[in-house]
Amino acid sequence: MGLLRELLAGREAWIVGGAVRDRLLARPTDDLDVVVAGDVAGTAKAFAAAARAAVFELSEAFGAWRVVGRGGSWHVDLLALKEGDLSADLAARDFTVNAMAEPLAGGPTVDPHGGMEDLTARRLRMVAASAFSDDPVRTLRAVRIATELGFEIEPETLAAAREHAPGLAHVAPERILAELVRVLGAERPRSGLELMEETGVTAAVLPELLDLRGVEQNVFHHRDVHDHTLEVLEAVVSLQQDPSPLGDHAQAVAQALSEPLAGGLTRWDALRWGALLHDISKPGTLSHRADGRVTFLGHDREGAEVARVILRRLRAPEKVADHVAHVTRQHLRLGFLVHEQPLQRRSIHRYLTATAPWPVDVTVLTVADRLATRGRNAAEAIAAHLALAARMLGHALEAPPAGPLVRGDEIARTLGRSPGPWLGEVMSALEEDRYAGEVTTREQALERARELADRHTPGV
Repeated sequence: MGLLRELLAGREAWIVGGAVRDRLLARPTDDLDVVVAGDVAGTAKAFAAAARAAVFELSEAFGAWRVVGRGGSWHVDLLALKEGDLSADLAARDFTVNAMAEPLAGGPTVDPHGGMEDLTARRLRMVAASAFSDDPVRTLRAVRIATELGFEIEPETLAAAREHAPGLAHVAPERILAELVRVLGAERPRSGLELMEETGVTAAVLPELLDLRGVEQNVFHHRDVHDHTLEVLEAVVSLQQDPSPLGDHAQAVAQALSEPLAGGLTRWDALRWGALLHDISKPGTLSHRADGRVTFLGHDREGAEVARVILRRLRAPEKVADHVAHVTRQHLRLGFLVHEQPLQRRSIHRYLTATAPWPVDVTVLTVADRLATRGRNAAEAIAAHLALAARMLGHALEAPPAGPLVRGDEIARTLGRSPGPWLGEVMSALEEDRYAGEVTTREQALERARELADRHTPGV
């Protein structure tokens, strides 16, 4: 901040919003908002040049520019002072705890709306009655801030948020996603989701979740689909905080899932979305057998497509949508293998192939799903599933072979056949044979390929 203070020496400038709030709460932040009287664009460009940082315009309408440090380690948003007056600027902000300012050059905190008192009371209160009509995304932001900080939304503010939540239908999906990501990424995301429903936000942005309410399940479940979903999410959060139930490879799994995926989300973050959406198609696949047993046949397959539709609607990165759709599609697979113990190497290979490229992620979601299913015979079922998952995670973390024993073009040339679908099937079968230890050399692979190819009509 020293460079910025030097550049703005003698000019009116204040740190505002969440950075002030977080400093008063002793929370770390690398995100600063600074309002500036005068030429914001010129100031941003000069600051970026001095700091050897990137700079770009955030909003032409609001005169906002962002300066981003190397590697995205910090950023400063420079904004035009509303109406050229600090009082007007703070009066237009969303919540009192965000409507405080500190002079950039140093000095006492400016707090015209009682933000410090609300911080002490751990209370979220709107600055003005027009807060939510001015910007409906603030209804979701209220939930997000309350969730992250453990604050209670003041009753009048809660009522106003509920009234204006339908306005979220007219908010850019990218803004909604940014808030939802932080709600799900919070320490207690379930409380955030419950508050979303209470304020009417869920109906506006994720109505599919409401359809899960009251959908009862079989005797092996102790909750309806909605509450089961929230418990699966809690189980993912618990495993992220303490991965020890995942067995001997817990730390390696935790490290793998901490890797970035896309859009600033890690694989752990995406897995929270997978927990939220893995049973999203159960209402649409609900059926009852002749014996009265409840079934949801195909909910994994259909759920993968619905999850993808929801995430695309929110403009999530395609890689995140792919990940969530994939873990949703495969989340039943490990449970089917519990009854095949002891597992053959071929079964392990088929599981790893089906769940690639994220077998670790799928397996962890199955553990969370199993931990949140505590109906009949739960203790025995959970123990068996955890034992299998721990073994499977060890296999999933193994480095794959450097390459095939023999290339596909070599097989086609040796057999005198043109490449085609048959070749892909042969290559897949050879990899399974290799994993099972039945094919270990190039010569054995070619001989086995000849046997497999004879089952296919040439050219098919």
